[in-house]
Amino acid sequence: MLKINDFIIIPDQYVVEEFFGSSGPGGQNVNKVATAVRLRLHLASLPVADEVKSRWFARLSHHLNESGELVCVSRIHRTQMLNRQEAAARMELMLRQALQPVKKRRPSAPTRASERRRLEAKKMRSEIKSLRRDQFD
Repeated sequence: MLKINDFIIIPDQYVVEEFFGSSGPGGQNVNKVATAVRLRLHLASLPVADEVKSRWFARLSHHLNESGELVCVSRIHRTQMLNRQEAAARMELMLRQALQPVKKRRPSAPTRASERRRLEAKKMRSEIKSLRRDQFD
């Protein structure tokens, strides 16, 4: 069960777990046990509001595969259980962050020092170019 916030809880039936062999620490254990986990969540089939789905699709588009599934992989731990918890926590975090509204950028004014540096650079460039001009006018 993925708890996104107080209102959105995704039951386990919508999350597909896939276990596979992992590289990394573990010695021969790596060759024998499938400890890495891949969680798949098909966003279109979730029982949530359409505006929530549309926000997830917009904000998580680069994390979705061709089928529209959110995929989260964990292989950092040596046990299946810890990798499963890690992948679920990562998926919850991604979904939670995608629901937060995007802050509107407020452009800042240039500082006095940056204005002064810009004008000095223009004067220097102007002086260099004026020295290149024909002096016999």
